[in-house]
Amino acid sequence: MRSRDGNHSFTLSISTIIFLLFNSSALLFADEYLISYQSSIKDATLYNETLLISKAMQKCQGETIDKNLILKRDKKNDLKKILLANRENFDAFLEKIGLYVEHREETRNSVNHSFTTLTLKTTCFKVDFNDNFVKITPLEQPNR
Repeated sequence: MRSRDGNHSFTLSISTIIFLLFNSSALLFADEYLISYQSSIKDATLYNETLLISKAMQKCQGETIDKNLILKRDKKNDLKKILLANRENFDAFLEKIGLYVEHREETRNSVNHSFTTLTLKTTCFKVDFNDNFVKITPLEQPNR
């Protein structure tokens, strides 16, 4: 909307600043969780899968990464249930932020065998529970 003196960019810049402050402050008040994941696959069959989630007892160090995951929630505050209910989106998100992959193949008696382990080392995530969705943002770990 144009003001009386014809300067409409000022009102636009104020609304932009307010939006950016609101959007970034949401992560300031987000809870921090430690999440680790490992799965073992033998001959294209999932043998073992472990998802460990713990609320961080101390403030995590590091900067947020631009990649985030937004999931619908059904009034649950249990992060593990939300992630398991949205398994495909969570798996794709883990691939984006980086999984350690270990793969072996061997042939015995003309039969191929393969073994793959996917691992996400313990990583801190900022988790913001809103009314209808959950925003999950990983923190970049400082060099240890």
